[in-house]
Amino acid sequence: MSKKIKRIGVLTSGGDSPGMNAAIRAVVRTGIYHGLEVYGIMRGYSGMVEDEIVTLENRSVANIIQRGGTILKTARCKEFMEYEGRKKAYENLTKRGIDGLVIIGGDGSFRGAQIFSNEFNIPCIGLPGTIDKDIAGTDFTIGFDTAVNTAVEAIDKVRDTAEAHDRLFIIEVMGRDAGYIALHSGIATGAENILIPERKTDINDIIASLAEKEKRKKLVNLIIVAEGDEFGANELSSLISEKLPTLEVRVCILGHIQRGGSPTCMDRLLASRMGYHAVESLIEGRHNVFVGILNNKMNYTPLNEAVKKKQHINDEWMNIVKILAT
Repeated sequence: MSKKIKRIGVLTSGGDSPGMNAAIRAVVRTGIYHGLEVYGIMRGYSGMVEDEIVTLENRSVANIIQRGGTILKTARCKEFMEYEGRKKAYENLTKRGIDGLVIIGGDGSFRGAQIFSNEFNIPCIGLPGTIDKDIAGTDFTIGFDTAVNTAVEAIDKVRDTAEAHDRLFIIEVMGRDAGYIALHSGIATGAENILIPERKTDINDIIASLAEKEKRKKLVNLIIVAEGDEFGANELSSLISEKLPTLEVRVCILGHIQRGGSPTCMDRLLASRMGYHAVESLIEGRHNVFVGILNNKMNYTPLNEAVKKKQHINDEWMNIVKILAT
């Protein structure tokens, strides 16, 4: 039998994503509803090591569901990567009697949670908070919907000026290791080409396609590039300009605006549902898993599996891109 959880800590780790505050709110209020004491750990694992831990009440999370970022802050923590740092973190939890953790973050955060739990027998539940949607075991991650909608809104505006000037725009979106933001925003905005890390880019094919479009006077084109693709937006622009000097090529890098902003309804609902089930999982004794949603049903993936698997791009998506961009 698992021991009864009485006090839980919640933290946000890694890159921030819209909806993290909604998840924090759900964890705090569900915990308090069940009679648990809830603590907020500031700045991710760094706050655990440095003893930046505060008590959270219902009022502590009032009026945050609509806010981007995270009220608990987030940071990378090199000290937590070493055993001595993790031991220090454990001691800080122990003196408050914290006997369960909810970690909101990506695969790196889950990896830290898995190691920490194995070493000190602290039950951990992960919530997938990342705009990249790159964690296997869930259809969506907290923040992805907001980030991709931010990208779509920006790309639509860029297309307006592209139309006005008959230009080719190369737009770089976030996605260091995963191309889901590029894929979804590219399809939604009618991009002619989408470059993602998961697929090798055939630069000759892109140039041939643009040359063919130029012959039939299709001068307005959008190419969406994930930042982790082998060709960055600027390099791609130089190559195309060299091969097709008559084309007017412009580059737009969207950058960190994709991380911020008020979360969409979908991200608020997703975060609230996941946060609720994270606390329920700790109470029920379902430990060391991350909470995901597959086919609109809750799915629980062991942390040791979550850190080994990546969400894969379905070939059907790439076929859709090819057919709809003609």
